[in-house]
Amino acid sequence: MSAPPDLPEIVSRAFDVSRKAGYVSFCRNETGRLLATLAATRGGTLAEFGTGCGVGTAWLRSGVRNGAHILTAERDPRLATAAAEIFREDDHVEVLEADWSLLHERGPYSLIFLDSGEPEAVRVDAVVDLLEPGGIVVLDDFTPCEMWPPITYGRVDTLREEWLTDERFTAVEVMIAPDASALIATRR
Repeated sequence: MSAPPDLPEIVSRAFDVSRKAGYVSFCRNETGRLLATLAATRGGTLAEFGTGCGVGTAWLRSGVRNGAHILTAERDPRLATAAAEIFREDDHVEVLEADWSLLHERGPYSLIFLDSGEPEAVRVDAVVDLLEPGGIVVLDDFTPCEMWPPITYGRVDTLREEWLTDERFTAVEVMIAPDASALIATRR
């Protein structure tokens, strides 16, 4: 995948915080560049479920224009504190030490970034009402699949199938690297 080698300064800071915290589960650069690109098209409020140490949030922030605001929730107090430090002086980012369900009280959102690692929490029905019309959902951490229905670990990937076929969304799976894909869905 072709991409500039330099990272936005805010993303570099988030990687530094992640390393110091010993946290290695974070948004890939390929996904991050996608998030920054999509965030640049959004106004209003963007949300992220599962901040970690703030790498995905930093990628979103690197793309934000038009005064958009990012709200992100992390339930691990240590990680939430680390992420909040990155954005301490940034009026465009609010890090909450909370379960992502708290974000239900603050929507609707123009863009939501979800980790597909918790399938029940990110099902279409759990998310659809959090999005404004025309709002975008990005789900990452998929393994590319060239068949239908999509198969993961020898089973039908019902989460991916659900997002790609729900009539309330126009959705597509995009490869972000040879071993990784993401789903992008826009609420109709």
